[in-house]
Amino acid sequence: MTGPEAEGRPPTFEEAFRFWLTLGFINFGGPAGQIALMHRELVERRKWIGEERFLHALNYCMLLPGPEAQQLAIYVGWLLHGARGGLVAGTLFIAPAFVLMLALSWAYAVHGPVSWVAALFGGLRAAVIAIVAAAVLRIGARALTRPGARLIAAAAFLALFVFDAPFPLVVGAAAAIGWVSSRSGKSPASPPPPIAEATHIPRRRPFLTLAAGLAAWWLPLLGVIAVFGRDHVLSREAAFFSKAAMVTFGGAYAVLSYIDQAAVHDYGWLEPGHMLDGLGLAETTPGPLIMVTEFVGYLGAFRNPGGLSAEVAGALGAAVTVWATFAPCFLWIFLGAPYIERLRGRRSLDAALSAITAAVVGVILNLAVVLALHTLFPDGSLDPFALVLALVCFVGLTRGRWPDALVIVGSALAGVVRWAVQR
Repeated sequence: MTGPEAEGRPPTFEEAFRFWLTLGFINFGGPAGQIALMHRELVERRKWIGEERFLHALNYCMLLPGPEAQQLAIYVGWLLHGARGGLVAGTLFIAPAFVLMLALSWAYAVHGPVSWVAALFGGLRAAVIAIVAAAVLRIGARALTRPGARLIAAAAFLALFVFDAPFPLVVGAAAAIGWVSSRSGKSPASPPPPIAEATHIPRRRPFLTLAAGLAAWWLPLLGVIAVFGRDHVLSREAAFFSKAAMVTFGGAYAVLSYIDQAAVHDYGWLEPGHMLDGLGLAETTPGPLIMVTEFVGYLGAFRNPGGLSAEVAGALGAAVTVWATFAPCFLWIFLGAPYIERLRGRRSLDAALSAITAAVVGVILNLAVVLALHTLFPDGSLDPFALVLALVCFVGLTRGRWPDALVIVGSALAGVVRWAVQR
């Protein structure tokens, strides 16, 4: 097999485990940075998965509620090693972030706002700008091979950046355009055959998967409600964040206003301004940005312990919130991925998903521009340090082919040095 779909030797489970564990500690940058990092490591460097299969998986994940980067990790883990591979990939993707956010939430609740965190991790944002910009170039060069695809990417960028269009609307419009365009033109080249698990799907499998997924998602939460009662803060968090997990289309930013409204005004878990502090913590730690919900869950239970010690209530609130937020992600992948793989090569579906891929390039470009504006012009004026650091990282990634981990660690150290000098 040659070309963009070429794949090398499949990894052993132990090799994949080490990779997913490492990724959990370095997956900074929100969905765009995380997707770019996985593309670089899985497709380009290690060649564990081909370009077309990676983009096919990404297109499906973009349609789902929840953090698309973690769901992409689950999908790839499933492709490589079945259900156990998906469980390991998805769990390790968020495990380091869970522990770090738990510690930072405790420090915030006990000692007040952690202002030093933003300064400590300030250099990371410059690295993220470079990683995302490099991803736009790499993915765009492969996905935007036709004029129509370039138009879709440009339209997606303008819709998001200029008109602040809802993310689901942008993705849905791109899929519709691709679907309609498939009625004419040549059929795409036949893709590689689906993996063994997708060639024959037993009739009972989707029902068993759905039952097991719902049980894994809801039984622990129903146990919390049974132990503490429906009116306890932990029970309310279990119910609310399970509902929020169903509407998190478009990433964390699209749902934060909904969570903030409920946490501050409906339940009284937070005070105005707390969500912004939590978002700052989530942006400077690895893992999905939606991990900010752990901060909300911790602080809400810490402030309303309901007979428990504040620290114990906070830790339980964080665990309940993370479980309610991320457990459904495994269900969506294990339930749908076999069918998505089986349908590869269908002209209408491929055209719709290819259009989504083009729109994703515009989405990533929008995130890169927004992140660059906030990082390079934090108070309205240019930050020369951030600009130089971002340019160095970008050149190192695109010309020097520096590993992402080296760029991330080096940028973090540069931020620490700057912070120490300015004190």
